[in-house]
Amino acid sequence: MTIEISSTGALAARAAAERAAGLLREALREALPSGRLVRFVAATGASQIEMLDRLCSAPDIDWSRTEMFHLDEYVGIPADHPASFRRYLVERLVGRVHPAKIHLLVGDALDPEAEAKRVGALIASAPVDVAFVGIGENGHLAFNDPPADFETTEPYLVLDLDPRCRAQQVGEGWFRSVEEVPERAISMSVRQILLSRSIVCTVPDRRKAEAVRACLSTGAKVSPLAPASILKRHERVFVYLDGDSASLLG
Repeated sequence: MTIEISSTGALAARAAAERAAGLLREALREALPSGRLVRFVAATGASQIEMLDRLCSAPDIDWSRTEMFHLDEYVGIPADHPASFRRYLVERLVGRVHPAKIHLLVGDALDPEAEAKRVGALIASAPVDVAFVGIGENGHLAFNDPPADFETTEPYLVLDLDPRCRAQQVGEGWFRSVEEVPERAISMSVRQILLSRSIVCTVPDRRKAEAVRACLSTGAKVSPLAPASILKRHERVFVYLDGDSASLLG
């Protein structure tokens, strides 16, 4: 694991975007002889906004040769809801760079389990080149709240969201109250995230400091109670922190 600490969130986002762009360019070069699409996973949330903005402006990325997968989505949320992650990705990524293929999770599908299996079959059909992720205030990775399932081989799961996770969504301004936050979400599983060849993890803000310490500090054990700690077991993870999120690291 490579951890880079910047003095501000803006600088951390820039460094993360530069790494993400470099990994995409590398994968595009490798994929050119075969003609295959470069596959990537996009996260959402407040921590990803500036990173994605900078990534979309990065030069020399042939987005027409890429295929995007959606990390997670609330169950029951329509695509036009202000908090919809589909809406977020269309506005901040898809509508700007136009990947050749996009696979969005339909949160308001009549059968969320079937929707998880639908997108799961698509992502399992070939390797993923790079995943962009963050870490939640409770240490969650995607919507895999503690205690996370480290064993399932299902690519996507329908999960119950814990109270701290739902409170975070209110704190970030996506909902007006905890009661408005859906109780379930479709989320990429931990094992599926770890199948990505490279992972770029962007985690700014003081409110993430406890989770960063619990998951990434030298003495932190890999545990389902700190889901993002599993990133320590991946051979190619790049973590970008700012001074605030890194303030409790030992």
